[in-house]
Order: sequence, then C-alpha cells, then structure tokens
Amino acid sequence: MHFDPHRPFDDLPPLPPTQEVETRVVLKACIEARAAVAELRQAGALIPNQGVLINSIPLLEAQASSEIENIVTTADRMFLFDGGPEEQADTATKEALRYRTALWDGYRSLQQRPLTTSTAVEVCRAIKGIALDIRRTPGTQLVNDRSGETIYTPPSGETLLRDKLANWERYLHDEGDTDPLVRMAVMHYQFEAIHPFVDGNGRTGRVLNLLYLVERGLLDIPVLYLSRYIVQHKTDYYRKLLAVTTDEQWEDWILYMLAAVTDTARWTTRKINAIRALIDTTAERMRKEAPNIYSRELAELIFERPYARIAHVVDAGLAKRQTASVYLKELCAIGLLEESKVGREKVFLNPAFVELLKQDE
Repeated sequence: MHFDPHRPFDDLPPLPPTQEVETRVVLKACIEARAAVAELRQAGALIPNQGVLINSIPLLEAQASSEIENIVTTADRMFLFDGGPEEQADTATKEALRYRTALWDGYRSLQQRPLTTSTAVEVCRAIKGIALDIRRTPGTQLVNDRSGETIYTPPSGETLLRDKLANWERYLHDEGDTDPLVRMAVMHYQFEAIHPFVDGNGRTGRVLNLLYLVERGLLDIPVLYLSRYIVQHKTDYYRKLLAVTTDEQWEDWILYMLAAVTDTARWTTRKINAIRALIDTTAERMRKEAPNIYSRELAELIFERPYARIAHVVDAGLAKRQTASVYLKELCAIGLLEESKVGREKVFLNPAFVELLKQDE
C-alpha cells in the first residue's frame, strides 16, 4: 500500500484490520484497562446524585478535548457559564460548552438507537453549532501546525466517505469477540482517517469513544476524562495515529489508547472519591452550622454545578425563589459558598469544589 500525504487516501483499508490487533501485549494491557474502568464505574455508582458527575467531569473532558484542537478556555470559565447565560461567554468557552452538550445529547440518543453514522453527524453538528453533513467538496488536508507541511489527505467524495462510514458502523456492532476497548481504539483511528467532516472530526471522534463505552456497558454515564491523557501526550497521539496509516502500526496505537483509558480511569476514580468525601464533609458542616436550612438534597445541590444559581434551587423543588436566595446567602455566611455577579445575575461559587476539580491530582 503506497501512501502519499498529498493525495486523497481513497485506499484506506476497511475494518477489521487484516493483522492481529489483540496481540499478547495488547491483551495484557487490556486486562489492566478493563479493571480500571470497572473501578470507575463502581465509584460513579456510589454518588447518589448523578447530576454531580454529569455537570463536572464532562466539563473537564470538554475543555481538554477542545484544547487538543487549540480551542483554549479555562475550567473556571466552563463552570461559570454552564447552566447560565452562555451568550456572555467568549467564543472558545461557547464552543467547548457545545462539546459537553454534544456528549450528553449523544448519550441520550443511545436510549433510542445504537451508535451510527447519523449519531456522528448529530454530534458534530452540536459541537460546531451549524447544520453540516458528510463532506462533499474536495480539498480537505491535514497540515502540521508548526511547519505548514501536509501530513495527510483523507479520502474524498461523499459516496466513498459514506461507504467507509458504513463499514465503520458495521465494525462497531460486529458480534466478534474483540474486546470493546481494543475495538474503541480501532474505531477511533478509522473515524479520524475517514475524516468525514470539514471540521470537528477530532472532537466528534472523542465523543464517540465515550458513547461506545456506554453502549457496550463498560460505563453507565460518559464520565471518563479521556482527553486529559491526550492533552498530556498530544504529540504521541498524532504520531501514532499517522503511523497506522503509513506503516500499519496498530499495536503501538492500541497500546496508547489502552494506556489513556487506564490512566484516566484511575484519575477519574480518585476524583470521584474525593468529591464524595467533600460532599459528606460539606453536608456535616451545613448540618452543624446552618441546621435551620440543612437537608442532604441542598448539600448535594451545591455540587451539581460549581456555580449555583437561585434558579437551580427553585428548579430542584427545594424552595421558592425568595427562600432559595436566603438559603444560598446563609451558606455564604458560614463559608461554604461565595456570592458574586455575572452581569445582573447572582451566582454562588462552591470554592472547595472548584478547587478540587481544577487540581490535577
């Protein structure tokens, strides 16, 4: 197979790969990764209010996945504008928040249908905020950010792209005995190599990774912070992806992805355990120092979003608006929250929670 980075890679081989992908070293790494993911799933299930995880870890994933594509915002800005007036956010934060929306829309779609090419289209549309579709026009090339050199030209032509995506989709649901984590690594390479959209392919592919793990039952909700590892090893990510194309280096690529899963599953498990401990500590402080407003539901609510709003308390059915404001102000008085303003809106920061989320360890 001759590869020329300047010519459309129309000969991209179909799945499954012709060579053995579950080598002895891959299977060994896979056992470790499966154990780490199982521990993460168990840790997540121990948090009664799943909204705590839904509105925290995926925001970190959204920020990191966007950063891989040089769309840079901060975790604090993500937390601030989540659940609030997004129109006041800067462009990069808005785009990163759309990633989180795409992830959750995709997650909900799994309740109606399995992962398909249509899922990928919907995810990419949500990320980009426009009604795009599979590429129809030629000219898409991937270039080195520093040198400007063309490193890859993906397949071209809508019919060919849809054929390759149909093969990719069949591979996702093939009844073979390939481990789902290995299959995820293979499907991610193939999706990035097909490069079906003009823009947003990397982020779409990373959302699909998490959705696939949910679909296969390895995760209950998509809270694996996989992009953290990719940000830290970004050069290797692109180098190993390209090496599959140029030299069919499947083993190195799969080992990279399994290492990413293991590392981030363990990190996310530690983070979730720390969140549980902080919720318990906060609830106990609230019970002792503000017993007149204490409820476990209120203690957990201020962890659903790092920046709580009066409307969140009202929508949760814990109090009407005026009483909700009193509750949040009393939590400020005992040092659990800090009040500030975003435009005309009052927001109530949970500083200990934000600090915990921002800490890398």
